[in-house]
Amino acid sequence: MYQLKGKRIWVAGHRGMVGSAVVRRLAREDCEVLTATRSDVDLRRQADVEAWMEANRPDAVVLAAAKVGGILANDTYPADFLYENLMIEANIIHAAYRANVEKLLFLGSSCIYPKFAPQPIPEDALLTGPLEPTNEWYAIAKIAGIKLAQAYRKQHGCDFISAMPTNLYGPGDNFDLNSSHVLPALIRKAHEAKVANDPAITIWGTGTPRREFLHADDCADALIFLLKTYSDFEHVNVGSGEDIAIGDLARLVCDVVGFQGEIRNDTSKPDGTPRKLMSGDKLRGLGWTPSIGLRDGIAGVYEECERTFGTAAAS
Repeated sequence: MYQLKGKRIWVAGHRGMVGSAVVRRLAREDCEVLTATRSDVDLRRQADVEAWMEANRPDAVVLAAAKVGGILANDTYPADFLYENLMIEANIIHAAYRANVEKLLFLGSSCIYPKFAPQPIPEDALLTGPLEPTNEWYAIAKIAGIKLAQAYRKQHGCDFISAMPTNLYGPGDNFDLNSSHVLPALIRKAHEAKVANDPAITIWGTGTPRREFLHADDCADALIFLLKTYSDFEHVNVGSGEDIAIGDLARLVCDVVGFQGEIRNDTSKPDGTPRKLMSGDKLRGLGWTPSIGLRDGIAGVYEECERTFGTAAAS
């Protein structure tokens, strides 16, 4: 058991949806949370990261910092997604080793798995087949992060672990339709159609692909659980254990938002991976289960964000 009491814990990426959820969760622990803004340290520069780490001396690191986006963003900016994520994770992991950090938790993504991986996807499916082409750049960077954490554990005995969250949603999500993931995009589309009294919303693809979703606060709780209890070579899936077809998700979102119009499919747009449900057996075997249901989670996010959609979220 890794005790958090009295420890200095750096949450890298604390302004993102996952990082901010981890900061909220750590408020329940008797520890000091360290954060750094982009003006404090450029995570893409090794010298900057090492200098910040040496000056602040964290005991543990939660590496939630990343350049993230949906299918469109990944497909449009492949060099940015590969380069920036490689630099961020390599710099922080190496600096943590040099600063003798006691424990590091690296966050990956479910897109690391092969496009046609067995369902539900077990952890050992990693590197057993080709990736989904529309987000392979991000996936390759995240796979490299897992392997880097494992390499420092193997060569230097560092207590570095990795967790692979599924599709996340929650407070602080990105609602920009040019770069958001599917769930926040659906919430925004449904809200704006309701406000404008539009007859329909349009979703990408056929609506048949199935996806798994987990609330960011559940994810943060799982990550702190792993930080305390897990110390091993293999990464751990973090998910809800349930999936839903995108078409059914769109209907659920519309119901929560209160949009009663038609849902149309733009089949000229890609579906992405047909199904992506991760096995949660390993994490459940360790003793953790989620507590926020999908409908309740969506309702909570919409309630928090509804008042901003007419201004910032719609700009």
